[in-house]
Formats: sequence, C-alpha cells, structure tokens
Amino acid sequence: MLSILDRYFLRELAYGVIATAVVLLVIFAGGAFATVLQKVANGSIQPSVMFEVLGLQMVDLLSTLLPMSVFLGTLTALGRMYRESEMHVLASSGMGPRGLLRPVTLLAVIATIVVGLVSLWLGPLSARSADTIIATANKSVIAAGLDAGRFTELPGKGGIIFVDTLSRDGTVLGKTFIATDRVDSDNRPQVRVVNAKSGRMYQESDGVNRFLALYDGWQFEIPLGMDNWRRMKYERNDVSLSNISDDDDDSDPAHESTTSDLFRTPTAEGLGELVSRFAAPVSTLVLMMMVLPMSRQAPRDARYGRLLIAVLAYFLYVIWQLIARTQIIKSNLHTSVPIWLLHIIVFGVAAWFFWRQNSPRQVKGTA
Repeated sequence: MLSILDRYFLRELAYGVIATAVVLLVIFAGGAFATVLQKVANGSIQPSVMFEVLGLQMVDLLSTLLPMSVFLGTLTALGRMYRESEMHVLASSGMGPRGLLRPVTLLAVIATIVVGLVSLWLGPLSARSADTIIATANKSVIAAGLDAGRFTELPGKGGIIFVDTLSRDGTVLGKTFIATDRVDSDNRPQVRVVNAKSGRMYQESDGVNRFLALYDGWQFEIPLGMDNWRRMKYERNDVSLSNISDDDDDSDPAHESTTSDLFRTPTAEGLGELVSRFAAPVSTLVLMMMVLPMSRQAPRDARYGRLLIAVLAYFLYVIWQLIARTQIIKSNLHTSVPIWLLHIIVFGVAAWFFWRQNSPRQVKGTA
C-alpha cells in the first residue's frame, strides 16, 4: 500500500516525465518528419502513406525517447523539490533515503518494463509494419498518383492516363487510355496512344520498377506533322511507370528482425542489435540511479547547473554504448561484456554517491 508521501512523489515525478516526453516528442517528430519528406521527394515513399509511416517511425523511436524523458523529467521534478526546500522539510520530519527510494524505484520499474516492451517487441514490429506499408503502396497505381474517372499525368513519363474504374487496392484497372510523347528512331517527335479493356499493375522481382500490363486493346503511333500513322492490335502491352527510388543506406534488416530471430541467427549485426535492444531497459534503471545523487542541490544553487551536468553525463553514457555497439557490428568486439560492465560501473558509482550524500556525518569534537 502506497503512503501519502509515495503518492505525492509519484504524482510529481509523473508530471515531470510527461512534460519532458511531450517536449522531446515534438523535437523527435520534427526530425523524423524531415526525413520522411526527403524520402517522399526522392520517390521511395508515396505521399499517401507519409503520415502513417511517420507515426510508425515515432513508435520505433520510443525506445530512445522514453529513457531520456524519464531521466530528465525525474531530474527536473526532484531538483525543483530540493530548490523549494520540500526535500529538506521532509528530511527534518524523519523521512530518510528509503522514503525517496520507494517512489523512484517504483517509477523506474514501470518505465523499464515499458521501455523493454518497446525495444524488444513494439519497435521492431513498427519498423516491419512501415516497410510493409511502403511496399504495398508502391504496388498500387493509386499511390503512383492515378485516380479513376479523371485524366492524370503519367508519373515520370510525360503523358496522361485515364482509367474508368480501379480496384480497392489500386492494382486492377478497368478501361484505360494512355497518351505519351516520345521520339522515334529517326529522332522525330510522335504521340503514342494506347487503349485497353483492362489492366493491372505489377513490379519486378527487385521491387524497383513498376509496370502497367494492359490487355486487349489498340496502340497508335502518330508522327507529328506526318500522315504515316501506325496502328497495332495487341493482347497484352506493358507500359512502364516511374521507378521507385530506394535508399540502401537506410535499410537495416537486423533492426526489423524479431528478437527471437536475432538469437537464432548469430551475426555481428544481430549481436549489435540485441545489445542495443537490451541496453534500453537496463539504461533506464541506470539513469534513474544517476538521478538520485544528481538532483540534490541547495535552494540557492543555479537552477540549471545540475541539469547541464546531468545532460553531459547522459550523453557520455550513451556515446560509450554506441561506440561499443559499433565495434561489435564491425567485428572488432566479439562479446557484449564491455557494455554490461559499463552499466554496472555507472550504476555502482551513482549508488555510491547517493549513499555518501545520505550517510550520517560525524561531528568533529571540540578541543
């Protein structure tokens, strides 16, 4: 059963964490939105699924955002309570270190469980779902910019297309009309007109090039300024649409794999990804331990002095993890022991500082 003080601490800490999470979410969302817009511009993501992909990417970023939010939010809340002398009043009323440890530990356990679920399951699931949505959208003529019942510019081909009906998923077309500008073998401009009773959209096996397969129609080649028109009846005629740009540098198969798959297929990339996933919840516990000694300050101390030191310590802690993970991926390290030693050392140093701050001080005797 939680005491009144425990509920008060949890409420104040929760307010600080939520406020910090909202601010960080806006910052992270701005960066993610710029990245998605860049991919829309180069054609690797269709505009129709832009916000859906953005939302899934934000879910994937929660494993990074939540530990930082819990750390900074708790630090801000406890720092305010120290500056306003609340902690000193409670200490003089008999509240010892355990009175502060109980609510902070409870919050740390809840945050660790949530971060663990996001890091080990929800984040990779969101990354896979985003790739599936992008792949499905790229197979649809709706995502390619076409719509039933109106003339539309042919994507990237300098022509127009008209379809009277489209299937719900945008892959099957009804009656189709296409007119494109082209140059013949003699470098003379001409217009190619194609009609069909039906069609469908498909992609090559590499998923890059998109085509319209048109069935049972006529193709007309009309040289401009000349009367030697050509007419051809066909059973099937394939028309190329705009290609799909893909950023190979952004692909990360290990990150999209499930945690169980990473255990079954041990590789350098898989080990680095596993270390990163398990490090997120462990880092949350370590950061909450770091908060306890760093938040303590006198009422007249600088408002953001401890905060700047804490942010610097946080980035040093995260950077060392990233360096170790990179060395594992590059096969320079074949074990994750250095990362776990880092967690243990930082946790131990923070616990020692907290014990030293709250240990009884001996009063020196007078001569």
